[in-house]
Amino acid sequence: MSVLALCAVLSLVVWAGIFLFRGGFWRADQRLSDASFHPSAWPEVVAVIPARNEADGIGLAVASLLAQDYAGRFSVVVVDDNSADDTAAAARRAAHGAKDADRLRIISGAPLAEGWTGKLWAVNQGLAEAERIAPAARYVLLTDADIVHARDTLGRLVAKAETEGRHLVSLMVKLRCVAFWETVLIPAFVFFFQKLYPFPWVNHPDCPVADAAGGCMLVRRDTLAAAGGIGAIRNRLIDDCALAALIKPSGSIWLGLAEKEISLRPYDRLDEVWNMVARTAFEQLHRSWAAVTGTVFGMVVLYIVPPLAALYGGATGDGFAALAGAGAWVLMAAAYRPTARLYGRPAWQALTLPLAGLLYTAMTVDSGLRHRRGVGGGWKGRSYS
Repeated sequence: MSVLALCAVLSLVVWAGIFLFRGGFWRADQRLSDASFHPSAWPEVVAVIPARNEADGIGLAVASLLAQDYAGRFSVVVVDDNSADDTAAAARRAAHGAKDADRLRIISGAPLAEGWTGKLWAVNQGLAEAERIAPAARYVLLTDADIVHARDTLGRLVAKAETEGRHLVSLMVKLRCVAFWETVLIPAFVFFFQKLYPFPWVNHPDCPVADAAGGCMLVRRDTLAAAGGIGAIRNRLIDDCALAALIKPSGSIWLGLAEKEISLRPYDRLDEVWNMVARTAFEQLHRSWAAVTGTVFGMVVLYIVPPLAALYGGATGDGFAALAGAGAWVLMAAAYRPTARLYGRPAWQALTLPLAGLLYTAMTVDSGLRHRRGVGGGWKGRSYS
């Protein structure tokens, strides 16, 4: 039996194990249902938006929050994090009339403090302002300046938290998937995210796996304060994962896939997706080159070997390699199909996941090389290597 055939068999076994023993993440079925919660009084909520050079999208993001069909008190705090554009003005223009103006606070962020990442420093200032204007608010909604929410988003998030006793409810918002490289890489990114942190495991109170999606996180304020506040994770680049790990020991959390909440941020070119991934991949691997090596080996076996064995085995008459490779490729495509369907991709595109796997493997290696050069973690003109 050839080495390629052995690797194809290994890939087939691993994919079978993923199907059976990875929490069924591939079903992509963790969704936020419509609110069926009818309390006598809805709890007060404050949204905090850290924004640095976000003039292009923050107006729509703020407008979508101010338009929430929410029966409780709700206000929005925007932290203009030393922007070089008219982020604050764009956010201010989103308020229409005195009612919206009273619910919207825009503050200028202080210069970045030592030991903090930029986003978390801005969030910390936003939380302080939220405490000042709404000390009785039960929840804070942490969201981004490029996220547009449906009118019922807040009600559905609060209903989930209240009815199930969740201390953190998060949605992985629907990323833009229009340009060519977006269609190739964005659904795959969401698939890999689910495979790394299976949502059913995250949502099980007794499972230690914890994760969240930074674009939309509803957090109980008392739980966050008891866990040490945002300052407890002040230097973390992957802030959403860090927040989930901070909160879950104190109470159950929930993470799902969004259908109506969308990100406006475009990734028209390959380098834009590449930079997004390379910014944090090495951090995700705890800045370990051993972990990078293991990841590269795993990605090659899982995503590159199956089509290679299927095509090469078929061309050379190595029937065993061709059969094992084809079987692994089919299982891979079947696992990917529900996520690709969420993004409106045709069924045949599930077979292209190996291409995305190859590119993401290269991005991971580049992430490590960037950190070695001292430019890792770069975002919005800041680097955290």
